[in-house]
Amino acid sequence: MVIGSPVPVIEQGLAARFELVREARAGIRGVAVAGGHVRIDAALMDTLPDLEVVASLGVGYDHVDAKEAARRGVVVTHTPDVLTGEVADLALCLLLATIRQIPQADRYVRAGHWLKSAMPLTTTLRERKVGILGLGRIGKAIAKRLDACDVTVEYHGRQPQEGVPYRYHPTLLGLAQECDVLLVVASGGAETHHLVNADVLKALGPDGILVNVGRGTVVDEAALVQALQNKTILSAGLDVFENEPHVPPALIAMDHVVLLPHVGSASVYTRKAMAQLVVDNLLAWFDGRGPLTAVPECKHLGAGQR
Repeated sequence: MVIGSPVPVIEQGLAARFELVREARAGIRGVAVAGGHVRIDAALMDTLPDLEVVASLGVGYDHVDAKEAARRGVVVTHTPDVLTGEVADLALCLLLATIRQIPQADRYVRAGHWLKSAMPLTTTLRERKVGILGLGRIGKAIAKRLDACDVTVEYHGRQPQEGVPYRYHPTLLGLAQECDVLLVVASGGAETHHLVNADVLKALGPDGILVNVGRGTVVDEAALVQALQNKTILSAGLDVFENEPHVPPALIAMDHVVLLPHVGSASVYTRKAMAQLVVDNLLAWFDGRGPLTAVPECKHLGAGQR
């Protein structure tokens, strides 16, 4: 069963081996998820009594109830690593675009304002301290890129990371108090819901900048709008939102905020690699080799352990 937008690599890769359907029914043993706007929850699993494996496109999988799947003996896979560099590149680009007001500068030229006067000066990345929320694969790749920018990097996560040169903060509020840029890379779900709240935003200070390439639900969007309107923080660069693809009109109306349509991994090269990993996970499972990239909740489930 294929759920989500058509992805040629997935459909072509599976069609030679399996019958592809788009409606839930008995007898379906595998699901390929090509988009995150459809939830794979207990209700859907109830309609798929023979389900063995769910292969999801993307590193984030908060649209899949992985704990419930694991309880039923259903393996969930995702597509880590192949998108790490792409998302890290985008995160750095979004940070620089926000700080140096690159989209605004483009609009300034197109509107003819440059003919009348020079564009006002912007703030800078120089001498800033960047805090990363979530130092996983992507977080580390972003930190490596920031090292080249000669800025201080610190981080917060569930626990300290071994072998990294960055200072760890046991609380997110403590990280925000020490930094003036907060870069969110954390995954979604109940544990991270609205971690970035009004108190965290206030701690960044009036020169503070928020960049989110993780999940929109990690940030309290209403608190962010208020912080931007009240100049509690300086600006924000957002690739993800709480209720995608819907973006609050208040954010759209703000000229000093940079907004992207969740394109962190959206290059032809990377999306092909992600789609191929979806196919490879399903082929490996039904060949009896087990999942290639199971999510943490399902690591204990191997081939034949349903």
